[in-house]
Amino acid sequence: MNIRNLSFLIVLIAALTSWHCKSLKKINLFSIEDDKKLGLQVNNQIQSAGNEYPLLPERGNEEVYRYIRNITNNILNSGNVKHKDDFAWQVKIIDDPETLNAFATPGGYIYVYTGLIKFLDSEDQLAGVMGHEIAHADLRHSTRQMTSSYGVATLLSVATGSAEPGAVQQVLSGLTSLKFSRNHETEADTYSVNYLCNTKYDPAGAAGFFKKIAGSKGQPEFLSTHPSSEGRVKNIEAKAAAKTCKASTTNVAEHNRIKQLLR
Repeated sequence: MNIRNLSFLIVLIAALTSWHCKSLKKINLFSIEDDKKLGLQVNNQIQSAGNEYPLLPERGNEEVYRYIRNITNNILNSGNVKHKDDFAWQVKIIDDPETLNAFATPGGYIYVYTGLIKFLDSEDQLAGVMGHEIAHADLRHSTRQMTSSYGVATLLSVATGSAEPGAVQQVLSGLTSLKFSRNHETEADTYSVNYLCNTKYDPAGAAGFFKKIAGSKGQPEFLSTHPSSEGRVKNIEAKAAAKTCKASTTNVAEHNRIKQLLR
């Protein structure tokens, strides 16, 4: 994005903000290229923050990475991911067995914690969560929501590499703890069903996760306080039933084998 376009964008945002600040939550003034640049900058920051984000080494964990990337590719090849060929869709695993979390940056950089993999009971549950995170990136929820939180000028400075010291870390912290709106969470749940419907997995895989988390002591960081887990289970199962998807693979045995490799 050149200076002229950037200036125009900032002026446009100022005008929209003065007209009605809530309007920014309904639109996304970022381009696909902006999402890709922002995601790359945040991804590089994560890669260099080993203490906060200890990545599971690929060497010695080839089977675990093969497993998680195979799930991701199954979803991406479902034919329903709009930006399949636009975004990076790189998957990394964060070695933190105590954290039940997963998140996706703009541009399709996906991070899954070992704690989440070990917490889940089957491959379709993990696929359901992965589908949910892919949906957040594919539907560009982060840049839509963070526009109103941080402002376009800040996010564009990060995306173009001209941000002030600390700005990237601020955005990174926002992404990893971002609480999406009720509509965005429901939309991501629905798209998870849509994605999985054209794969081998039970399309309501994410419902199994929410059922289990409802009975656990702690809530994962990436869950919003609304809608409730019970409401999300009903929504996911209803969407799956309405689509009459044929596949129902859970792959419990394979998932348990992968969990054993993480111990």
